Amino acid sequence: MRGRPSARVKVAPAPARPRGQAPLPDGAHPEGVLPDGAEPDGARPDRPTADDWAAAVAAVTELPEGARVLLVCHVNPDGDALGSMLGFGLGLRRMGRPLGELQATFPGPPVVPQPFRDLPGLDLLVPASAAMTDPDLLICFDAASESRLGELIDRLTRARVALVLDHHASNTRFGGIHLIDATAAATGVVAEQLLARLGVTLDAGIAECLYVALATDTGSFRFDMTTPAVHEMAARLIATGIKPGDISRRIFDNRPFGSVRLYGDVLSRARLEPAVAGGAGLVWTYATLADLTRHDQEPYVLEPLIDSVRCATEADVSCVVKQTGEGEWAVSMRSKGAVDVARVAVALGGGGHRLAAGFTGRGTEQDVIAAIRAELNAGPDGRDSGGRGADGRG
Repeated sequence: MRGRPSARVKVAPAPARPRGQAPLPDGAHPEGVLPDGAEPDGARPDRPTADDWAAAVAAVTELPEGARVLLVCHVNPDGDALGSMLGFGLGLRRMGRPLGELQATFPGPPVVPQPFRDLPGLDLLVPASAAMTDPDLLICFDAASESRLGELIDRLTRARVALVLDHHASNTRFGGIHLIDATAAATGVVAEQLLARLGVTLDAGIAECLYVALATDTGSFRFDMTTPAVHEMAARLIATGIKPGDISRRIFDNRPFGSVRLYGDVLSRARLEPAVAGGAGLVWTYATLADLTRHDQEPYVLEPLIDSVRCATEADVSCVVKQTGEGEWAVSMRSKGAVDVARVAVALGGGGHRLAAGFTGRGTEQDVIAAIRAELNAGPDGRDSGGRGADGRG
Protein backbone atom coordinates (compact mmCIF):
# COMPACT_ATOMS: atom_id res chain seq x y z
CA MET A 1 0.00 0.00 0.00
CA ARG A 2 1.04 3.55 -0.40
CA GLY A 3 1.85 5.71 2.56
CA ARG A 4 -0.33 7.52 5.06
CA PRO A 5 -1.97 10.68 3.69
CA SER A 6 -0.82 14.05 4.95
CA ALA A 7 -1.95 15.00 8.42
CA ARG A 8 -4.52 17.46 7.09
CA VAL A 9 -6.55 16.87 3.98
CA LYS A 10 -7.95 20.00 2.36
CA VAL A 11 -10.66 19.14 -0.10
CA ALA A 12 -11.76 21.33 -2.95
CA PRO A 13 -15.41 22.37 -2.91
CA ALA A 14 -17.63 20.45 -5.28
CA PRO A 15 -19.36 22.52 -7.95
CA ALA A 16 -23.03 23.23 -7.38
CA ARG A 17 -25.43 20.82 -9.03
CA PRO A 18 -26.56 22.52 -12.25
CA ARG A 19 -30.23 23.23 -12.80
CA GLY A 20 -31.77 20.52 -14.91
CA GLN A 21 -29.17 17.88 -14.02
CA ALA A 22 -30.28 14.24 -14.36
CA PRO A 23 -32.22 12.74 -11.41
CA LEU A 24 -30.37 11.28 -8.48
CA PRO A 25 -29.37 7.64 -9.03
CA ASP A 26 -31.35 4.47 -8.54
CA GLY A 27 -34.30 5.63 -6.49
CA ALA A 28 -32.62 8.60 -4.78
CA HIS A 29 -34.72 11.70 -5.48
CA PRO A 30 -34.92 15.31 -4.30
CA GLU A 31 -36.67 15.65 -0.98
CA GLY A 32 -40.44 15.11 -1.24
CA VAL A 33 -40.31 14.07 -4.91
CA LEU A 34 -40.93 10.51 -6.11
CA PRO A 35 -41.36 9.24 -9.66
CA ASP A 36 -44.82 8.14 -10.77
CA GLY A 37 -45.85 4.86 -9.16
CA ALA A 38 -42.85 4.68 -6.82
CA GLU A 39 -43.14 3.61 -3.22
CA PRO A 40 -41.94 6.02 -0.53
CA ASP A 41 -38.61 5.28 1.14
CA GLY A 42 -39.04 2.61 3.79
CA ALA A 43 -41.89 0.81 2.04
CA ARG A 44 -39.57 -2.12 1.34
CA PRO A 45 -37.69 -3.79 4.21
CA ASP A 46 -34.78 -4.75 1.95
CA ARG A 47 -33.90 -1.12 1.15
CA PRO A 48 -32.80 1.84 3.31
CA THR A 49 -35.55 4.02 4.72
CA ALA A 50 -35.73 7.81 4.53
CA ASP A 51 -34.49 7.92 8.13
CA ASP A 52 -31.52 5.69 7.21
CA TRP A 53 -30.52 8.03 4.39
CA ALA A 54 -30.96 11.11 6.60
CA ALA A 55 -28.79 9.59 9.33
CA ALA A 56 -26.08 8.68 6.84
CA VAL A 57 -26.04 12.15 5.29
CA ALA A 58 -25.90 13.74 8.75
CA ALA A 59 -23.02 11.46 9.79
CA VAL A 60 -20.94 12.95 6.98
CA THR A 61 -22.14 16.55 6.80
CA GLU A 62 -22.05 17.11 10.57
CA LEU A 63 -18.44 16.03 10.96
CA PRO A 64 -16.48 18.67 12.90
CA GLU A 65 -13.54 20.43 11.31
CA GLY A 66 -10.46 18.27 11.57
CA ALA A 67 -12.47 15.04 11.87
CA ARG A 68 -10.75 11.71 11.31
CA VAL A 69 -12.48 9.36 8.87
CA LEU A 70 -11.64 5.71 8.28
CA LEU A 71 -12.99 3.72 5.31
CA VAL A 72 -12.85 -0.08 5.55
CA CYS A 73 -13.91 -3.03 3.40
CA HIS A 74 -13.84 -6.79 3.74
CA VAL A 75 -10.86 -9.15 3.76
CA ASN A 76 -9.61 -10.31 0.35
CA PRO A 77 -11.26 -7.28 -1.28
CA ASP A 78 -12.86 -7.64 -4.70
CA GLY A 79 -13.73 -4.98 -7.25
CA ASP A 80 -16.93 -3.92 -5.50
CA ALA A 81 -15.28 -3.61 -2.08
CA LEU A 82 -12.30 -1.60 -3.34
CA GLY A 83 -14.22 0.33 -5.98
CA SER A 84 -17.02 1.49 -3.69
CA MET A 85 -14.60 2.34 -0.87
CA LEU A 86 -12.08 4.28 -2.97
CA GLY A 87 -14.78 5.94 -5.09
CA PHE A 88 -16.52 7.18 -1.97
CA GLY A 89 -13.18 8.32 -0.51
CA LEU A 90 -12.51 10.39 -3.62
CA GLY A 91 -16.03 11.79 -3.28
CA LEU A 92 -15.30 12.89 0.28
CA ARG A 93 -12.31 14.83 -1.04
CA ARG A 94 -14.66 16.80 -3.28
CA MET A 95 -17.04 17.88 -0.56
CA GLY A 96 -15.17 21.02 0.51
CA ARG A 97 -14.84 20.06 4.18
CA PRO A 98 -11.43 20.16 5.88
CA LEU A 99 -10.84 16.67 7.25
CA GLY A 100 -8.05 16.06 9.71
CA GLU A 101 -7.28 12.63 8.26
CA LEU A 102 -8.81 10.33 5.67
CA GLN A 103 -7.69 6.72 5.35
CA ALA A 104 -8.88 3.57 3.62
CA THR A 105 -7.87 0.03 4.54
CA PHE A 106 -8.83 -3.64 4.62
CA PRO A 107 -7.87 -6.57 6.88
CA GLY A 108 -5.20 -9.08 6.03
CA PRO A 109 -2.05 -8.67 3.96
CA PRO A 110 -1.80 -5.13 2.53
CA VAL A 111 -1.71 -6.33 -1.07
CA VAL A 112 -4.08 -4.96 -3.71
CA PRO A 113 -4.95 -7.62 -6.33
CA GLN A 114 -3.19 -6.95 -9.62
CA PRO A 115 -6.33 -6.11 -11.66
CA PHE A 116 -7.08 -3.21 -9.29
CA ARG A 117 -3.61 -1.70 -8.94
CA ASP A 118 -4.41 1.14 -11.33
CA LEU A 119 -7.55 2.30 -9.53
CA PRO A 120 -7.76 6.00 -8.67
CA GLY A 121 -7.60 6.70 -4.95
CA LEU A 122 -5.00 4.10 -4.01
CA ASP A 123 -3.08 6.83 -2.20
CA LEU A 124 -5.81 6.65 0.47
CA LEU A 125 -4.80 3.10 1.40
CA VAL A 126 -2.82 2.22 4.51
CA PRO A 127 -2.10 -1.22 6.01
CA ALA A 128 -4.58 -2.36 8.63
CA SER A 129 -1.85 -2.11 11.25
CA ALA A 130 -1.42 1.60 10.48
CA ALA A 131 -5.11 2.49 10.36
CA MET A 132 -6.34 5.02 12.91
CA THR A 133 -7.70 3.32 16.01
CA ASP A 134 -10.43 5.75 17.11
CA PRO A 135 -11.95 7.49 14.07
CA ASP A 136 -14.71 10.05 14.37
CA LEU A 137 -16.48 8.26 11.51
CA LEU A 138 -15.92 4.74 10.22
CA ILE A 139 -17.61 3.78 6.95
CA CYS A 140 -17.70 0.10 6.06
CA PHE A 141 -18.19 -1.14 2.49
CA ASP A 142 -19.43 -4.48 1.13
CA ALA A 143 -19.05 -6.52 4.34
CA ALA A 144 -22.05 -8.68 5.25
CA SER A 145 -20.86 -9.26 8.82
CA GLU A 146 -18.27 -7.82 11.17
CA SER A 147 -16.34 -11.10 11.00
CA ARG A 148 -15.33 -10.04 7.47
CA LEU A 149 -13.38 -7.14 9.00
CA GLY A 150 -10.79 -9.35 10.69
CA GLU A 151 -8.36 -7.38 12.82
CA LEU A 152 -10.24 -4.14 12.08
CA ILE A 153 -13.23 -5.08 14.24
CA ASP A 154 -11.81 -3.05 17.12
CA ARG A 155 -11.93 0.10 14.96
CA LEU A 156 -15.62 -0.54 14.44
CA THR A 157 -16.29 -0.61 18.16
CA ARG A 158 -14.09 2.41 18.93
CA ALA A 159 -15.45 4.69 16.20
CA ARG A 160 -17.68 7.54 17.37
CA VAL A 161 -20.06 6.77 14.49
CA ALA A 162 -20.09 3.62 12.31
CA LEU A 163 -21.89 3.67 8.95
CA VAL A 164 -22.36 0.46 6.93
CA LEU A 165 -22.91 0.42 3.15
CA ASP A 166 -23.76 -3.00 1.73
CA HIS A 167 -26.01 -4.92 -0.66
CA HIS A 168 -25.95 -8.41 0.86
CA ALA A 169 -29.35 -9.72 1.98
CA SER A 170 -27.52 -11.70 4.68
CA ASN A 171 -26.07 -8.55 6.30
CA THR A 172 -26.15 -8.92 10.10
CA ARG A 173 -26.85 -5.20 10.74
CA PHE A 174 -23.65 -4.58 12.66
CA GLY A 175 -22.54 -0.99 13.19
CA GLY A 176 -24.73 1.98 13.98
CA ILE A 177 -26.20 3.38 10.73
CA HIS A 178 -27.22 1.02 7.95
CA LEU A 179 -27.49 1.67 4.23
CA ILE A 180 -28.18 -1.90 3.18
CA ASP A 181 -29.97 -2.40 -0.12
CA ALA A 182 -30.47 -6.05 -1.02
CA THR A 183 -31.96 -4.97 -4.36
CA ALA A 184 -28.76 -3.17 -5.41
CA ALA A 185 -26.47 -4.91 -7.89
CA ALA A 186 -23.36 -3.77 -5.99
CA THR A 187 -22.34 -1.79 -2.95
CA GLY A 188 -21.04 0.73 -5.48
CA VAL A 189 -24.69 1.50 -6.29
CA VAL A 190 -25.35 2.45 -2.66
CA ALA A 191 -22.14 4.52 -2.59
CA GLU A 192 -23.22 6.47 -5.68
CA GLN A 193 -26.63 7.15 -4.16
CA LEU A 194 -25.08 8.50 -0.97
CA LEU A 195 -22.62 10.68 -2.89
CA ALA A 196 -25.55 12.11 -4.87
CA ARG A 197 -27.47 12.89 -1.68
CA LEU A 198 -24.34 14.61 -0.36
CA GLY A 199 -24.27 16.80 -3.48
CA VAL A 200 -21.05 15.31 -4.83
CA THR A 201 -20.81 15.41 -8.61
CA LEU A 202 -19.01 12.60 -10.41
CA ASP A 203 -15.58 13.03 -11.90
CA ALA A 204 -13.58 10.48 -13.88
CA GLY A 205 -11.72 9.17 -10.82
CA ILE A 206 -14.85 8.51 -8.78
CA ALA A 207 -16.61 7.11 -11.84
CA GLU A 208 -13.83 4.64 -12.66
CA CYS A 209 -13.89 3.23 -9.14
CA LEU A 210 -17.67 2.88 -9.14
CA TYR A 211 -17.65 1.39 -12.64
CA VAL A 212 -15.23 -1.31 -11.48
CA ALA A 213 -17.55 -1.99 -8.51
CA LEU A 214 -20.57 -2.27 -10.78
CA ALA A 215 -18.92 -4.28 -13.55
CA THR A 216 -17.33 -6.86 -11.26
CA ASP A 217 -20.43 -7.60 -9.18
CA THR A 218 -22.68 -7.90 -12.25
CA GLY A 219 -20.21 -10.20 -14.02
CA SER A 220 -19.55 -7.54 -16.64
CA PHE A 221 -23.31 -6.85 -16.82
CA ARG A 222 -24.30 -10.51 -17.36
CA PHE A 223 -25.91 -11.48 -14.04
CA ASP A 224 -29.58 -11.33 -13.03
CA MET A 225 -29.13 -8.12 -11.02
CA THR A 226 -28.30 -6.24 -14.23
CA THR A 227 -31.41 -4.05 -14.36
CA PRO A 228 -32.25 -0.96 -16.43
CA ALA A 229 -31.14 1.12 -13.44
CA VAL A 230 -27.73 -0.59 -13.56
CA HIS A 231 -27.26 0.38 -17.20
CA GLU A 232 -28.43 3.92 -16.42
CA MET A 233 -25.82 4.17 -13.68
CA ALA A 234 -23.15 2.81 -16.04
CA ALA A 235 -24.15 5.48 -18.55
CA ARG A 236 -23.71 8.23 -15.94
CA LEU A 237 -20.26 6.89 -15.09
CA ILE A 238 -19.16 6.55 -18.71
CA ALA A 239 -20.38 10.11 -19.40
CA THR A 240 -17.50 11.39 -17.23
CA GLY A 241 -15.05 10.25 -19.89
CA ILE A 242 -13.87 6.90 -18.53
CA LYS A 243 -13.00 4.16 -21.04
CA PRO A 244 -15.04 1.01 -20.31
CA GLY A 245 -13.13 -1.06 -22.84
CA ASP A 246 -9.77 -0.28 -21.25
CA ILE A 247 -11.14 -0.86 -17.75
CA SER A 248 -12.75 -4.18 -18.69
CA ARG A 249 -9.61 -5.50 -20.36
CA ARG A 250 -7.59 -4.61 -17.27
CA ILE A 251 -10.08 -6.17 -14.85
CA PHE A 252 -11.33 -9.24 -16.74
CA ASP A 253 -8.85 -10.09 -19.52
CA ASN A 254 -5.41 -9.61 -18.01
CA ARG A 255 -3.86 -12.64 -16.30
CA PRO A 256 -0.33 -14.10 -16.45
CA PHE A 257 0.31 -17.22 -18.52
CA GLY A 258 1.10 -19.18 -15.36
CA SER A 259 -2.53 -18.81 -14.32
CA VAL A 260 -3.60 -20.64 -17.50
CA ARG A 261 -1.49 -23.64 -16.47
CA LEU A 262 -2.82 -23.34 -12.91
CA TYR A 263 -6.41 -23.39 -14.16
CA GLY A 264 -5.63 -26.55 -16.11
CA ASP A 265 -4.49 -28.33 -12.96
CA VAL A 266 -7.38 -27.15 -10.82
CA LEU A 267 -10.08 -27.81 -13.42
CA SER A 268 -8.77 -31.33 -13.95
CA ARG A 269 -9.89 -32.05 -10.36
CA ALA A 270 -13.46 -30.88 -10.92
CA ARG A 271 -16.12 -33.28 -9.70
CA LEU A 272 -19.80 -33.47 -10.64
CA GLU A 273 -22.35 -34.75 -8.10
CA PRO A 274 -25.70 -34.65 -9.89
CA ALA A 275 -27.76 -36.07 -7.01
CA VAL A 276 -26.86 -33.34 -4.52
CA ALA A 277 -29.48 -30.74 -3.51
CA GLY A 278 -32.41 -32.94 -4.44
CA GLY A 279 -31.06 -33.52 -7.93
CA ALA A 280 -30.17 -29.89 -8.68
CA GLY A 281 -26.54 -30.98 -8.80
CA LEU A 282 -23.19 -29.74 -7.52
CA VAL A 283 -19.95 -29.23 -9.42
CA TRP A 284 -16.84 -28.37 -7.43
CA THR A 285 -13.06 -28.18 -7.38
CA TYR A 286 -10.31 -26.89 -5.12
CA ALA A 287 -6.95 -25.10 -5.29
CA THR A 288 -4.14 -25.32 -2.75
CA LEU A 289 -1.32 -23.02 -1.73
CA ALA A 290 1.02 -25.58 -3.28
CA ASP A 291 -0.74 -25.06 -6.62
CA LEU A 292 -0.07 -21.33 -6.42
CA THR A 293 3.57 -21.90 -5.49
CA ARG A 294 4.11 -24.45 -8.26
CA HIS A 295 2.88 -22.01 -10.89
CA ASP A 296 4.32 -18.90 -9.18
CA GLN A 297 0.93 -17.20 -8.98
CA GLU A 298 -0.78 -14.82 -6.56
CA PRO A 299 -4.14 -15.80 -5.00
CA TYR A 300 -6.09 -13.17 -6.94
CA VAL A 301 -5.78 -15.18 -10.18
CA LEU A 302 -8.18 -17.78 -8.74
CA GLU A 303 -11.08 -15.35 -8.31
CA PRO A 304 -12.51 -15.79 -11.86
CA LEU A 305 -12.14 -19.60 -11.68
CA ILE A 306 -15.72 -20.02 -10.47
CA ASP A 307 -16.95 -18.82 -13.87
CA SER A 308 -15.20 -21.75 -15.57
CA VAL A 309 -16.76 -24.21 -13.12
CA ARG A 310 -20.29 -22.81 -13.04
CA CYS A 311 -20.84 -23.35 -16.77
CA ALA A 312 -21.39 -27.10 -16.29
CA THR A 313 -24.90 -27.76 -17.59
CA GLU A 314 -25.57 -30.69 -15.26
CA ALA A 315 -25.29 -28.73 -11.99
CA ASP A 316 -27.22 -25.79 -10.57
CA VAL A 317 -24.65 -25.18 -7.82
CA SER A 318 -20.94 -24.62 -8.40
CA CYS A 319 -18.22 -24.24 -5.82
CA VAL A 320 -14.49 -23.44 -5.72
CA VAL A 321 -12.57 -24.06 -2.49
CA LYS A 322 -9.32 -22.03 -2.32
CA GLN A 323 -6.73 -22.63 0.39
CA THR A 324 -5.69 -19.48 2.26
CA GLY A 325 -3.76 -21.03 5.15
CA GLU A 326 -3.16 -24.23 7.07
CA GLY A 327 -6.58 -25.82 7.30
CA GLU A 328 -8.33 -22.65 6.06
CA TRP A 329 -10.21 -22.21 2.80
CA ALA A 330 -12.03 -19.37 1.06
CA VAL A 331 -15.17 -20.79 -0.52
CA SER A 332 -17.01 -19.28 -3.50
CA MET A 333 -20.47 -20.61 -4.38
CA ARG A 334 -22.80 -19.86 -7.28
CA SER A 335 -26.33 -20.93 -8.19
CA LYS A 336 -28.19 -20.79 -11.48
CA GLY A 337 -31.45 -20.18 -9.62
CA ALA A 338 -32.81 -23.44 -8.22
CA VAL A 339 -30.83 -23.31 -4.95
CA ASP A 340 -30.31 -20.47 -2.49
CA VAL A 341 -26.56 -20.62 -1.84
CA ALA A 342 -26.77 -17.72 0.63
CA ARG A 343 -28.72 -20.02 2.96
CA VAL A 344 -25.88 -22.56 2.75
CA ALA A 345 -23.18 -19.92 3.27
CA VAL A 346 -24.94 -18.38 6.27
CA ALA A 347 -25.33 -21.82 7.85
CA LEU A 348 -21.58 -22.30 7.49
CA GLY A 349 -20.64 -18.89 8.91
CA GLY A 350 -20.60 -16.76 5.77
CA GLY A 351 -23.11 -14.80 3.71
CA GLY A 352 -23.99 -13.39 0.34
CA HIS A 353 -26.86 -13.51 -2.12
CA ARG A 354 -29.21 -16.21 -3.35
CA LEU A 355 -27.13 -16.72 -6.50
CA ALA A 356 -23.65 -15.90 -5.17
CA ALA A 357 -22.27 -16.45 -1.69
CA GLY A 358 -19.22 -17.56 0.24
CA PHE A 359 -17.71 -18.45 3.57
CA THR A 360 -14.44 -19.46 5.25
CA GLY A 361 -14.08 -23.22 5.67
CA ARG A 362 -11.91 -25.15 8.15
CA GLY A 363 -10.22 -28.55 7.95
CA THR A 364 -9.32 -30.32 4.73
CA GLU A 365 -10.88 -29.56 1.37
CA GLN A 366 -12.88 -32.76 1.74
CA ASP A 367 -14.17 -31.58 5.13
CA VAL A 368 -15.32 -28.33 3.55
CA ILE A 369 -17.03 -30.04 0.62
CA ALA A 370 -18.72 -32.50 2.99
CA ALA A 371 -20.17 -29.58 4.98
CA ILE A 372 -21.43 -27.93 1.78
CA ARG A 373 -22.93 -31.19 0.54
CA ALA A 374 -24.73 -31.72 3.85
CA GLU A 375 -26.23 -28.23 3.81
CA LEU A 376 -27.30 -28.55 0.19
CA ASN A 377 -28.99 -31.86 0.95
CA ALA A 378 -30.78 -30.29 3.91
CA GLY A 379 -33.48 -28.04 2.47
CA PRO A 380 -34.53 -24.72 3.98
CA ASP A 381 -36.63 -26.61 6.54
CA GLY A 382 -33.67 -28.74 7.63
CA ARG A 383 -34.94 -31.87 5.90
CA ASP A 384 -32.84 -33.72 3.36
CA SER A 385 -33.87 -34.55 -0.20
CA GLY A 386 -35.04 -37.97 0.89
CA GLY A 387 -37.55 -36.51 3.36
CA ARG A 388 -35.49 -37.22 6.49
CA GLY A 389 -34.08 -34.62 8.80
CA ALA A 390 -30.57 -33.36 8.15
CA ASP A 391 -29.40 -35.49 11.07
CA GLY A 392 -30.81 -38.60 9.37
CA ARG A 393 -33.93 -38.93 11.54
CA GLY A 394 -37.46 -38.99 10.14
